[in-house]
Amino acid sequence: MRDLLFGARMAFAGGRDGVTRLVLTAVGVGIGVALLLLAAAVPGAAQARQERGDARYDITHELLPAADDTLLLSRFDTEFRDRPVRGRVVRPEGPRAPVPPGLSRLPGPGEVIVSPALAELLDSPDAELFAPRLGAAEVVDTIDPQGLTGPRELVFYLGSDSLDEDRALRLAAFGGAPGGEEFSPLLALLVIIVFVVLLLPIAVFLGAAVRFGGEHRERRLAALRLVGADRRMTRRIAAGEAATGALLGVAVGGVFFAVGRHLVPLVDLWNISVYADDVRPALPIVALVVVAVPAIAVGVALLALRRVAVEPLGVTRRSATTRRRWWWRLIPPLLGLALLHPLVTDVQQVGLGFTRYQIAAGAALLLIGAVTLLPWLVELLVRRLGAGPVGWQLAVRRLQADSAGPARLVSGIAVAVAGTIGLQMLFVAVQDRYTTDTGQDPTRASTQVQLYDVPGGLAVLDRLRAVAGVTGGTATLWTMATPQSPDPDRPDFLRVRIGDCAALAEYAHLDSCADGDVFHSVGAPDDDRAVEVVVPGARLVVGEAHTWTVPAAIRTVPARPSPGGWGWGLVLATPRAIDTGRLGPLGVDAFLVLDDDAPDTVERVRNVVAQISSQGAVTMLADTREADRFATIRRGLYLGTVVTLLLIGVSMLVGLLEQLRVRRRLLAMLVAVGSPRTTLALAALWQTVLPVLVGLTVAVLFGLALGAVLLRLVNLPITVNWPVIGVSTGLAAAAVLLVTALGLPAIGRLTSPAGLRSE
Repeated sequence: MRDLLFGARMAFAGGRDGVTRLVLTAVGVGIGVALLLLAAAVPGAAQARQERGDARYDITHELLPAADDTLLLSRFDTEFRDRPVRGRVVRPEGPRAPVPPGLSRLPGPGEVIVSPALAELLDSPDAELFAPRLGAAEVVDTIDPQGLTGPRELVFYLGSDSLDEDRALRLAAFGGAPGGEEFSPLLALLVIIVFVVLLLPIAVFLGAAVRFGGEHRERRLAALRLVGADRRMTRRIAAGEAATGALLGVAVGGVFFAVGRHLVPLVDLWNISVYADDVRPALPIVALVVVAVPAIAVGVALLALRRVAVEPLGVTRRSATTRRRWWWRLIPPLLGLALLHPLVTDVQQVGLGFTRYQIAAGAALLLIGAVTLLPWLVELLVRRLGAGPVGWQLAVRRLQADSAGPARLVSGIAVAVAGTIGLQMLFVAVQDRYTTDTGQDPTRASTQVQLYDVPGGLAVLDRLRAVAGVTGGTATLWTMATPQSPDPDRPDFLRVRIGDCAALAEYAHLDSCADGDVFHSVGAPDDDRAVEVVVPGARLVVGEAHTWTVPAAIRTVPARPSPGGWGWGLVLATPRAIDTGRLGPLGVDAFLVLDDDAPDTVERVRNVVAQISSQGAVTMLADTREADRFATIRRGLYLGTVVTLLLIGVSMLVGLLEQLRVRRRLLAMLVAVGSPRTTLALAALWQTVLPVLVGLTVAVLFGLALGAVLLRLVNLPITVNWPVIGVSTGLAAAAVLLVTALGLPAIGRLTSPAGLRSE
């Protein structure tokens, strides 16, 4: 214990250099600890969001009678600049009507209660793009956190005195959400590998961070040998010093996490935000991090001393005469393949608890192979490099003397890139399973507007066309029709569309058209029976109770899918062919063309639609739709990869500065004897670039291996997406070059004449 405590004292000794060394170690370890705590808090934050969303669940299929404890509720969902807005129109039917979570009372007619984020929007210059949807309602309160999934969520509850049960649901209580859908085995596999890919580089970085200042530590241990310490004592002192730096790093990481935790509510990524209280890792995981990080630091420090002979007269590195062995470095990836091989072509087993750990361990061991092989490959490369410019020779000789340090800095990037390549291969291969063809045609129209039971008929189109930024559009009225004498064994429901020729041409191929014409489109869904019903002279009950006779001049035309993706519209009539005033309430389907240079046009369209009816829907047309869970997992991968690369870049900058600081006296001597600082900068650049080239090559190979194994797990052919590999490696290389460029200015400060001082 005395030796361990002496090592702790040594961590703080050494004057300014010692403090700088300790600070670098603490910052490096702190970054890794903060990331681990953040990752541990993700499941809890997701669970908290889910629980608050379930508590406000307001969908029911139960038919309830009106009572003093019921509430009429209608959905009024919309969007604002691609952000979903959850809207509800409410009308209490008695004094004991249920109140949604987060509200102290229900809003009355002309009142609205909004979330804090929506209140900020209404107080901003953008309010004019959203406020019209709320009418002239007065904001009387804000929603508490219990009623929101996150602090940046846009939600409002609008009071009404005209809502009736024909347009609303009747509720007696909120909550009672059905159980969430289980992750499919394929999605579970994606989640497991995403966590491995994002967490493993952090562990690699922690192993590198605790090695900061290793050369200084070894020289101090040699001095202790000179005054009588034996080898066992020096190892205990080294363990105490390493543990002290790691414990300080744990404390710094806790501070980083606490500060970042309170900044989390300010972030809204892909419409997901969380409260600071949600970001709370489980206590067992916190305890594990507090214990494991110092233990890793001690293990790494003792392992580093294995290749060093600390003698009273100095430090001798055995690496100069003994080459690294390569065979044991293949053991981790081979073990990983052995763990994953039994699961090949049987992804259904991913649902089993033990199998999840088996997959995680197998993928982690496979990626660890990149870490173990990288130092050996760097040494193999630099051993064969020859002469060149002075900067090149300085870098090569430094790498030949000690290639482990630069390789450690690059290993985190290599693991992150390898994991990203493997996952992207799997994502690209399976995305077709989670991407559906909507049948929509965005080349014909930008936006679809759907309204139900609205007055005004085709005049709605004039209001929509008057919106600034709408360059064109068509609209049809629609209603349902049945035969006047229906078959009781086979009731028929036909859709009748009414519009001008341009609008009807969106639903059928018309060779000619004039006002007064009627068409029968063939080729739409369920047309077989309709062909028998829609014949000249047949009498149909259209709308609420209007009897209409099919004209003799009706023409049969081939149906055409509309821009919205469906071809319904069996009876297509121009305005003069049918009296719309006698049909009762009608629906409106409009397709609008928006000006691409006016991005807020769709918001103005939503305002107009909301003023017409809270039941209206505005949809941006797209030819494909991606499953929400698959898209969320992929976004999580992108976000985690960016954060991981940024923080690993910061850690590499810290490591580079540590290496330059260790060599400060040598660099100052080179400048003193006439070496230009640009030469030293080029040497530092080459010393980083060469390990990076090897690291990215290893990352591509191991990434392809991981991707191939993952594709075999889901029984898919092995395909390589080279653009993805190019983007992943290019981003990593750019991050490394940026880090190196940020570290080069320190050379000028470290090579000043003061750097020649020695004690």
